[in-house]
Amino acid sequence: MLVSATALLGATLGTVSGVLTLCGLSLLCKSCKKGKLERGDETDPEKAKPSILHTLTQFSVQKCTEPIQPQASLKFPRIYRPKPSVTSQEVINYKEHGATNDTSAAELDTCNQATEREEVFSLPRQDETPCTSEQTGAMTTSSSILYPKLHFSISLHKENGELHISIVEAENISVESGCEGYISGCVSVSEEQKHAHTAVHKLAAHVQWGEELVFALPMEGTEDTDSLDGEVALSLHCCDRFSHNSTLGTMRFKLADISMMLDADCWVDLQPPKQEVASSAGELLLSLSYLPAANRLGVVVMKARGLQSDKLKDNIDLSVKLTLKHLNAKLKKKQTRRVKHKMNPVWNEMMMLELPSELLAKSSVELEVLNLASPGTLLPLGRCMLGLHTSGTGLQHWKQMLDNPRKQIAMWHPLYT
Repeated sequence: MLVSATALLGATLGTVSGVLTLCGLSLLCKSCKKGKLERGDETDPEKAKPSILHTLTQFSVQKCTEPIQPQASLKFPRIYRPKPSVTSQEVINYKEHGATNDTSAAELDTCNQATEREEVFSLPRQDETPCTSEQTGAMTTSSSILYPKLHFSISLHKENGELHISIVEAENISVESGCEGYISGCVSVSEEQKHAHTAVHKLAAHVQWGEELVFALPMEGTEDTDSLDGEVALSLHCCDRFSHNSTLGTMRFKLADISMMLDADCWVDLQPPKQEVASSAGELLLSLSYLPAANRLGVVVMKARGLQSDKLKDNIDLSVKLTLKHLNAKLKKKQTRRVKHKMNPVWNEMMMLELPSELLAKSSVELEVLNLASPGTLLPLGRCMLGLHTSGTGLQHWKQMLDNPRKQIAMWHPLYT
């Protein structure tokens, strides 16, 4: 009995001690695992995962009442400048030609990426860097056009029946260097014309004459010129070495108005001569636009209509040749593609020309319609001129272009042979 009780007690104590040992071992394993997890979280916080033992990280957010200003990501527009080269004599002697900048060739190539390779002229560089310089001169408009001005005075000698016109001087003359010119006068009375002219002088921006033109008037039976029916015309002419005279400007007044002009200093603007009346050989539709920032003149040759010529009987192969002129010097020539077998051809081609705004008042564009009659033979059908020194639609179209920069202005132009 005693032995069985002792055995039972030993078995019970052994079981209890085994259970306690197992519990201790399990607690020890859990504590080791917990220590490893905590050390791993401290060394690599990014790999730590939220759990019961690991709380989520709390972020603090601070509110700000100041408005956020957006930052613009736009780039400054590129300004294209013309490539420097030689043009007419006036361009070479331009007042800002001496102020040049030693800009590297790499900068010039960067600024002129949009410049056509076929261009053969442009103007000298300015003082600023071509890529970032701003235009300092205002663009020419139709209201700022300077026509030649003539200074003269009139005196009437009733006892001799003579009209004396004293030519004093002329200003704002725009011609090529080396040209010569003179002032001519014409008095028309009773379908009779009397002419006189001054001596030939070398033309410049300002020319002094100091000469008198004398005209005989039919004063018989009249006490004054108010009853005379006639007209007086004064014109400024330019002549070159080949004896080809061109009229730069003309002014006219009636003989009946002489009494108001006697013994007075008269300053008069000479208007461009009117185009001679001639039969039109057709019409040409053109569109003009000028870009002041890029110094570019755009001419769109659109179409032609009503072409009338005996040169179109054998073959019809039409094109338009464009010539840009500065005064009398030809700066650039371009030509459209050829259109065959059509009396009313359509081209719709744009030609871009580099032309600074300072030279718009002294530049012109000439367009000529050509027919390829045979290989190598181009026959002119008609031409038109556009510029401030022209007349008719050419002058009107050019003025509208100056008053509306960056806009396309279209207009029909008659063609003259």
